[in-house]
Amino acid sequence: MTDDLAQRAAAAATPDLVATWQRDGAVCLRQLLNADELAQLRRGIDANLAAPSPRAIVASQPDDPGLFIEDFCNWQHNPDYRALACASPLPQVAARLMASRSVRLYHDHMLTKEPGTRQKTPWHQDQPYYNVDGVQNISFWIPADPVARPSTLEFVAGSHRGPWLMPRTFLTHQARWFPEGSLAELPDIDGQPGAHRILGWALQPGDVVAFHMLALHAAAGMPPGQRRRVFSLRYLGDDARHAPRRWATSPDFPGLADVLPAGAPMDHPLFPLLVGGAA
Repeated sequence: MTDDLAQRAAAAATPDLVATWQRDGAVCLRQLLNADELAQLRRGIDANLAAPSPRAIVASQPDDPGLFIEDFCNWQHNPDYRALACASPLPQVAARLMASRSVRLYHDHMLTKEPGTRQKTPWHQDQPYYNVDGVQNISFWIPADPVARPSTLEFVAGSHRGPWLMPRTFLTHQARWFPEGSLAELPDIDGQPGAHRILGWALQPGDVVAFHMLALHAAAGMPPGQRRRVFSLRYLGDDARHAPRRWATSPDFPGLADVLPAGAPMDHPLFPLLVGGAA
């Protein structure tokens, strides 16, 4: 890490912002990325969209006038994604917000909603879909295009403190990750206006939203004429441990359970160590 990256991370992740992160589970870091990093972001997403991986999924209905496409785990093959994940201020900001000596890359996630996409991203937590346990974790949601407040990512403040809630498939609402009844169901957030403190920010390219993997979040569709290309990076801290499931996680890491025991630190080439010593 260069002195410049350390200085930028320190200027962004101030003690006040760290305190807000700990209280709310989500914060906005204004203009964290510079022009070179924004160019990497756009090149990486556009290359990904031009040649999606076998892991890519279309997350909108066939009759949707737009398109919602997602792709995962491409940093090893996409040099612009790799540069952002490993050689930007993001790992050091992650360390500060997580209060962690170590930072590992967990995975990358591209989410693009084309103009006119009706498909909403429903309220959910991310961590129940994953194969990791631990509270020191963070996701960065990084837009390559301006995002108006009605189309931005929203959060229920404080929901990162739990409990874990039932993860379901976005389109069919099936419980594929945990048996029915084993976790509490999500509250009716939209049907209870005023019952929750909702966070969300209009964003410009260069802004970055950071959130905990247990923070309840959702996003609306896109109006005609507005596109939303987003790249998300997930990082793990000191207490992250492998939690193999009996079912495919999202994303899946085939064969990982054969070489990384349950409860082990995430010490594997798939999850490079970017900050600090061994987790």
